[in-house]
Amino acid sequence: MRLKIRYPIAVVGVFSLLWGLALQPAEAQLSSPPLVKAGELTAATNATIPPYQFVDSAGKLQGMRIELGEEIAKRLGLKMTWINVGFETHIPGLQSGRWDASVTGMFFTPERAKILYLIPYEYQAISISVSKGNPLKIGSTSDLAGRRAAVEIGGYEYRQITRINEEQVKAGAKPMEVRTFSTFADAYQALRAGQVEAVVSVDVTAKFYQDRGDFERAVSGLAGSPATLAFRSKDVASAVLKVLNDMRRDGTYDRLLDKWGAAKMAVDKPLELKGPDLP
Repeated sequence: MRLKIRYPIAVVGVFSLLWGLALQPAEAQLSSPPLVKAGELTAATNATIPPYQFVDSAGKLQGMRIELGEEIAKRLGLKMTWINVGFETHIPGLQSGRWDASVTGMFFTPERAKILYLIPYEYQAISISVSKGNPLKIGSTSDLAGRRAAVEIGGYEYRQITRINEEQVKAGAKPMEVRTFSTFADAYQALRAGQVEAVVSVDVTAKFYQDRGDFERAVSGLAGSPATLAFRSKDVASAVLKVLNDMRRDGTYDRLLDKWGAAKMAVDKPLELKGPDLP
């Protein structure tokens, strides 16, 4: 009888231990270096892309990527430190060691993977936003021929609309007048003021402004590509990769991206790290 009593208690104890371990935050042995500052995960973001990252009426950072960064830092046992700066400074800041990570919608490119460590973690495409009612009847990129389009400087959206413009001009279309702005907020303000006739942004941001009743999303799903978290250190990137895959397994990743309407990466394999010394 004594064995019958002890055996289930032992089994319960083992399962309790395993379950407790599963609930523990990921422990990464990170110090300074490779971290910019010991005990902190310092990340650049550009908080002008709602609902991904933005500043609310109280002056606080909000959005899917802000919550994602905070969760990653918590699981690493680190304090999250945000640096809100323009996207054009993110890569130079990583290279010069001003921050550990860029937590934004940096699209994956082979060129970036030659100089940074990248984790593709969500899927994005670009949209064309227009004034409410779509008075110019914009229904495709060809309808932007000869018109003024705004875009944030230096990003994937700028490169794609520039590429599309060049291809259309070669095919005989009038060139677009692509105007660049420091932030998407400035680009949308230019549309509101009538300075441009369209804004090229990511799908979720265009939908956010449409749902709010500010503008209309005339075209979506253009030039889809993975978006990444970017790092200067392979060690930091590897620790974050483990956390992200843990979040996928325990459902946190799905809940977070679903909450904000972001498109998830395929679930048939774990997230992977790309970088200068990686395939």
